[in-house]
Amino acid sequence: MENPLPRVCPRCGEPRILAPECPRCGVLYAKAEARAAQLTAAPAAPAPEPAPAPGETPVPFPPAGTFWNGDVEEARSELRVRLFALPVALAVAWVLVNSPMWGSLLRIFLSMWIHELGHAVTAWFCGFPSMPGPWVTRTGEERSTVVFLVIATVLGGMILRGYLTRNRLWMIAGATGLVLQFVGTMVLSPGKGRMLVVFGGDAGCLVLGSLLMTTVYAPRDSALRRGALHWGYLAIGAAAFMDSFSQWWAARTDFARIPFGEMENVGLSDASKLVDVYGWGELELIRRYTWLGLACLAALAILYGVGLNRARAGLRAGER
Repeated sequence: MENPLPRVCPRCGEPRILAPECPRCGVLYAKAEARAAQLTAAPAAPAPEPAPAPGETPVPFPPAGTFWNGDVEEARSELRVRLFALPVALAVAWVLVNSPMWGSLLRIFLSMWIHELGHAVTAWFCGFPSMPGPWVTRTGEERSTVVFLVIATVLGGMILRGYLTRNRLWMIAGATGLVLQFVGTMVLSPGKGRMLVVFGGDAGCLVLGSLLMTTVYAPRDSALRRGALHWGYLAIGAAAFMDSFSQWWAARTDFARIPFGEMENVGLSDASKLVDVYGWGELELIRRYTWLGLACLAALAILYGVGLNRARAGLRAGER
């Protein structure tokens, strides 16, 4: 009779779940089992040390345990990622978005899409049907029950997945989304909701851009880190965040940086709508975007510190 599958994760000892990866350490069970089998296998008998030739100084073999350790090297690599990835990405993005040529390219190919997605996501959470596109997002004037039910179902599915896989992050994300949806659809009036959709463009660059950058802190064996997808998310997120934040930060001392105006076949810009249609003041407009950006940076700084401490702890544990 074959032995049953181990009831705990071979890497961290967390009870197993009905999923391919561990909810605690993120390792794939199959990969962890293969590595555990290699470590528990009986080591081959060492080859006898050859006798030195007459007059030759013997060179001793390295002692056992001094060979390369894959787990330690992975821990060191993870520490380097968490030490440099986020600050370097933000610094490079800041330089590029303030360059006339590179700033335009980043806006066309990266940040513009996150900006329009920010409009759409805000609309969905407020109950409005919306379709993002290049340079414009079409949003319905009336709330839709179908949109409300679809978003609620997706968020409820996230909570269920988190419960089944014992992943608190999924449960927290789903519950937070349901709270935001309740506020957007039940608390805010339709007029306030449409105003928030307009604000959600550059706000989406700040919030969604920050969320994209956090993928670099996902477990090494998670779906977000396979195939180096997190590097693409990091670049897109940093470009979108800095494109919006640098503009509103500069607008604090230069009102000419506020993107007032009108786009052909689209209408008033977001800033013009918020000021001319919804009655926001210029200082109020700048303050709300800059404070939102600073809040995102503070959250990233906390995540950076926590991730760095965990990576250092993992390296110390691997070196023991």
